Amino acid sequence: MSENASLTPQPELTVIIVSYNTRDLTVKAVQTLLDTTKRTAMHVVVIDNDSKDGSAEAIETQFPTVEVIQSGDNLGFAKANNVVAEKATTDWLLLLNPDTETHADAIDNLMDFAKAHPKAGIYGGRTVFPDGSLNPSSCWNQITPWSAFCRAVGLTTALPDSGLFNPEAIGGWKRDSIREVDIVVGCFLLTPRKLWNELGGFDLRYFMYGEEADLCLRAKKLGYQPMITPDATIMHLVGAASGTRAEKTVLVTKAKTTLIRDHWPAALIPLGIALQWLWGATRTFAAVLMGFMPGDAARARKERWQHIWSKRSDWLKGY
Repeated sequence: MSENASLTPQPELTVIIVSYNTRDLTVKAVQTLLDTTKRTAMHVVVIDNDSKDGSAEAIETQFPTVEVIQSGDNLGFAKANNVVAEKATTDWLLLLNPDTETHADAIDNLMDFAKAHPKAGIYGGRTVFPDGSLNPSSCWNQITPWSAFCRAVGLTTALPDSGLFNPEAIGGWKRDSIREVDIVVGCFLLTPRKLWNELGGFDLRYFMYGEEADLCLRAKKLGYQPMITPDATIMHLVGAASGTRAEKTVLVTKAKTTLIRDHWPAALIPLGIALQWLWGATRTFAAVLMGFMPGDAARARKERWQHIWSKRSDWLKGY
């Protein structure tokens, strides 16, 4: 062993990036991650879900220290993370999206925060859009009968900044303070590998969307309380690898239905399904009415919601 090799610290963190046809974004994500992390010894792994844009080859060429795993199939977000986490040997795991850019000291600060709050179990930070404005989707509260009702009747849409009527998005909170939350989003999620293994990783029924919510809610049942710190900031584009808006809505709603079935008391599940139906019905009805207005936007909205409504048997069933 060379003298330089002996001085290289053993990684304490495995960073997992799941890539799918996001070559340029993934390159930027890896570059900013490496450039801004100074105190944390990391092992970075990019698992590529059978991209057709040369993502894996680009990462291998530009970042020889990064491990690249090429999957012959699109495993989905949950399974791809499970595959890498199962082989990890570090004490900590960080899930990081390919459409992110890490700000200065974000990883180091998040690690410091996690070590100082061991009872949280799952940790996240603050996400912003490319222009620096807040992207509030770094965390959520869980879906409840009240939040599902507010969403179904339009109160959430009408009063998005209200913590009372938009409780899932924790309306009004700028993600500028340390806070306990129900769900840390998988675009930027840190957890001890020991807890990940105790939870069994992601539930593979959740092919895309909802898997981190399920993970966090299962951690809460074990007595952990996920937390957010504003001292760890990344830029997140959101949805760079997603399909059409309509299909994304179908998948997100399908995940919500599954979360209701998995985490609500049995007696309340029929109510939750009914509120999901009501949400889809009211949105589609409003979009059809607006479709009579002139303009391409109104017509596109009508077509999008008609497509979503046509898939209701799928998203009401869940995964």
